[in-house]
This record gives sequence, C-alpha cells and structure tokens, in this order.
Amino acid sequence: MKTERPHKKLLVWQKAMELVEIVYKVTEAFPAKEQFGLSSQMRRAAVSVPSNIAEGAAGRSKDSFAQFLSIASGSLSELDTQLEIAVKIGYLKQNQMVQTQELIEETAALLNGLRRSLRKPSITP
Repeated sequence: MKTERPHKKLLVWQKAMELVEIVYKVTEAFPAKEQFGLSSQMRRAAVSVPSNIAEGAAGRSKDSFAQFLSIASGSLSELDTQLEIAVKIGYLKQNQMVQTQELIEETAALLNGLRRSLRKPSITP
C-alpha cells in the first residue's frame, strides 16, 4: 500500500509546485542563448523551493525542518531577483511577471508562517 508523503499535504509545497510550473513556462520564451544562463538559474531556484520543503518534511527534527524551510525561502528571494533581472534586460514584460510575483509572495508568506509555527514550544500534557 502506497502512503502519501507528508510534504504533499502542505499547502506551501503545493504552491511551490505551481511556482515551478509557471517559471518553466515563463522561461520557455527566453532566447535560446539563455538556456544555460538566466533560464537555467531561475528554474533551479524554483525547483529548490518545493524540493527543500519536501526534504525538510521527511521526518526530521523541527530544527532541521526549519533549516530546509530557510533554504527554500532563500531560493524564493533568489528567484524574485532573477525575475527582476529578466524584466530589466527585456526578457519579460512587467505584466508577464505579475502572476509569478504574486505566487512568490503567497509562497513566502506560507513559508514564514510554517517557520514561525516550528519555533513555538511544544505543549506536553
């Protein structure tokens, strides 16, 4: 019997997976010369977010999970910066970036909430 992995139940992981899809679609329109440049960097940053959430949720300690969430948060910031660069160099129009930016913000808020919840002391009966 196959059991569902714990990270798949997390809304933050689900949103991060949506973000990966959007980033892949957005970067498809980049010039071919960017295949191993900005496009690749953005895709790696996007993939890093749900990957780190999943790794952290894999039954580790709260501190370990929090560390993986911190890495995921850093990848979101990296992706946000790369989107700004893509707009500045003309690979993306500002209006094309809006949906991605909104999903980055939503994912960041969920990540921060989860990180805060891990810092709360456990209540033992």
